[in-house]
Amino acid sequence: MTLTAPAAAPPAPAGAAKQPARRPRSRTGTSAWTPWLYLLPALAVLGALLVYPVYQLGLISFLEYTQAQVSGGEPTSFQGLGNYTALFTDPRFREVLLTTVVFAAACVAGTLVVGCTLAVLLTRIRALPRLALMLAALGAWATPAVTGSTVWVFLFDADFGPVNRLFGLGDFSWTYGRYSAFALVLLEVVWCSFPFVMVTVYAGIRAVPTEVLEAAALDGASQWRIWRTVTAPLLRPILAVVTIQSVIWDFKVFTQIYVMTNGGGIAGQNLVLNVYAYQQAFASSQYSLGAAIGVVMLLLLLGVTLVYLRLLRRQGEEL
Repeated sequence: MTLTAPAAAPPAPAGAAKQPARRPRSRTGTSAWTPWLYLLPALAVLGALLVYPVYQLGLISFLEYTQAQVSGGEPTSFQGLGNYTALFTDPRFREVLLTTVVFAAACVAGTLVVGCTLAVLLTRIRALPRLALMLAALGAWATPAVTGSTVWVFLFDADFGPVNRLFGLGDFSWTYGRYSAFALVLLEVVWCSFPFVMVTVYAGIRAVPTEVLEAAALDGASQWRIWRTVTAPLLRPILAVVTIQSVIWDFKVFTQIYVMTNGGGIAGQNLVLNVYAYQQAFASSQYSLGAAIGVVMLLLLLGVTLVYLRLLRRQGEEL
């Protein structure tokens, strides 16, 4: 008995139209565009609240926009990169930029150290002290920046502050010297920022498998080594998120500096970029220079975020 191959299908007519390609669908049968349709309202709100203001900020930074243009006394003129050239050739701006970077780095380091230390402490104490610590930390986090800054200024006041009396410092003024004022603001920033790091890292630690920690302890590893070689690598995505958030928050600190140093300290010795931009835009009516400073800050923060995320992806971490 011989087997014959099935006859080939006849070729399609030359004028026959091709069947349109089907739109890809997920396993659940929904279109690939369905998630974007759900996100469309949120994207529209973000576009109105974020994209348009950033566009206006960038536009003003390329114009000559002072009080004369605002009042209509003079026409607005295009300056190109003139405002940015004026900024980067100004020694004052370079000094404030360096101060902001150093101050933000110190705030981020302090926030991460305090937050991670207390997160580990939460895993070592009983339920009632843990609840009390978390409530106290969340209270600090929920306190408005103006209120917290005012309270800290009173605590370290040279005449009536309890801190000077407790440590016998007499009438020492914390806000008079440059470094003591920055130290005081740093303490307040860390105080109001560490609860976010503490709660987030604590949640990540609770998600680490206990078998891994117990195996490391049975191998004779100390608590510090367990944290450094076991817990921290597993928490790397979470630590990346809290680090980026802290960099963004601390780099654009305004309220604490403005309230605690009375607008930037004596002769502007405690200026950071946000306060400097405010002074240029509203005190000096140089709105275009203030907008240029805002654009520089935005680009710096985007650069830091992108570099950090790229380093994590090189190490094989997915956020």
